[in-house]
Amino acid sequence: MLRTTASRVLDDNDRDEVLALLDTDPVGNVFVASRVRSVGLNPARLGGQMWGFGPRGGLTSVCYAGANLVPVNAGTDAVYAFADRARKQGRRCSSIVGPADAVQLLWERLEPYWGSARAIRWAQPVMVATEPSPVAPDPLVRRVRPDEFDILLPACVAMFTEEVGVSPDAGDGGALYRSRVAELIRIGRSYARIEGGRVVFKAEVGAVTPQVCQIQGVWVHPDLRGRGHAVAGMAAVINHALDYFAPVVSLYVNDYNAPARAAYRRAGFVEVGTFMSVLF
Repeated sequence: MLRTTASRVLDDNDRDEVLALLDTDPVGNVFVASRVRSVGLNPARLGGQMWGFGPRGGLTSVCYAGANLVPVNAGTDAVYAFADRARKQGRRCSSIVGPADAVQLLWERLEPYWGSARAIRWAQPVMVATEPSPVAPDPLVRRVRPDEFDILLPACVAMFTEEVGVSPDAGDGGALYRSRVAELIRIGRSYARIEGGRVVFKAEVGAVTPQVCQIQGVWVHPDLRGRGHAVAGMAAVINHALDYFAPVVSLYVNDYNAPARAAYRRAGFVEVGTFMSVLF
């Protein structure tokens, strides 16, 4: 495989330079930036490696290589270098996700070695809200309490299975997923409308930096869809997130999910970019 420069594994000595690079696109890089700000670059804490392209003091691109493979600010040469390292290491991730151009090029280099993907989401609009929602928020959407974990978990599993196409219980029996759901509840980043022991609407704030927070896991009970719960629920989450987490609220959504995109636009989001995801 032709390449111009090899990538290298970064460590905590590179943290400031990595964060400066991530801050050039705080919306697109919110997931990776939140990880680095929280735990640094030590692989044991990060849950994977951070690969860099360019010398120390001249870093131009990075790639998070953990449960997800996430290229950041990666031009053609950087993508080739990251693909070379990923090919030699072998697939350890459950997805490749990030800016559509970089992910598509990365996947073109890796597919001959990694084989077919389970699913590819070619275009996922990235959306942001910077002002309180223009629609009335659902007053019954609130932070989920720790004692409501058993009520929320089935809704989270249903959302994940519907969105990703496999159950989060696969592999480790769902232990890691349950731990993440509980952690988001504990730190006050899980929101829901719960009525009669049933989740009507839910969403989580999955990643947070001083500049941006990212909403994930949006779900409305199938029996209650089409009644405006998504719009009013998202309005409530936008307003809470702006008050408590960051001045910009973001998310990304599949381009073919027209109802969700319409609901997000009504709630106050606008499209600012495009992601792509390759799922294994």
